[in-house]
Amino acid sequence: MKAKDKVVVRNLTKRYGDLLVLDDISFTVQEGEFLVIVGPTGCGKTTFLNSMTRIIDINSGSITLDGEDVDPSKQNLAYILQEYSALPWLNVEQNIAYGLKIKGYDAATITERVAEAVAMVNLERYTRYYPSELSASMLQRVVIARAFATQPDLLLMDEPYGQLDLNLKYKLEDELLNLWEKTKTTVIFITHNIEEAVYLSDRILVMTNKPTKVKTELINDLPRPRSVSSSQFVDLRNQVTELIKWW
Repeated sequence: MKAKDKVVVRNLTKRYGDLLVLDDISFTVQEGEFLVIVGPTGCGKTTFLNSMTRIIDINSGSITLDGEDVDPSKQNLAYILQEYSALPWLNVEQNIAYGLKIKGYDAATITERVAEAVAMVNLERYTRYYPSELSASMLQRVVIARAFATQPDLLLMDEPYGQLDLNLKYKLEDELLNLWEKTKTTVIFITHNIEEAVYLSDRILVMTNKPTKVKTELINDLPRPRSVSSSQFVDLRNQVTELIKWW
């Protein structure tokens, strides 16, 4: 049975004045899929995510979520940015609850969801800590927990581990995959790190340089958990590298 198309992007075009950034982009994302988008720096990957969240307007084309035009005021989207976005005046528990409060959940649901999210990212001992008291990896756990607590229909992630060292990055990637497998959340993940793309994805979209199009898509059916040193992993990583390298 074919999985349901969760997100459908058709003929998406975005210009800034005379600069054409996104050029007639079309693709779909299936329900529960972990889609990773890669491409050269500055090709417009973040512009696409900002189009999804209506931070910016598109010039033409459409983006639908569950068959309706994407609208964060009506649909349950979560967006994890490159920068640390934990609110400094709130402690861990309050930060994780913040999205639920914004969405108008009742107190009992908030308490239950926050407890679940805290446990999922192993922050039970740190619920009263403030962001200034936390390490970089803990800050990202807080943000990820806040996103998953809302049980989003779609989770957007824009290079969330770009500022972390390799050991922390690998650990948080594994935690993210565990959460994704538990929740079956649909994820669109942006990165310029090819190894990260191969490690995380069900499918990889490779973008061209500006004006940006979808150059190709690659199904990633490597078994999980994945070994970065396996010959199959290295082969796929090299394939993606060549696709981005040669224009």
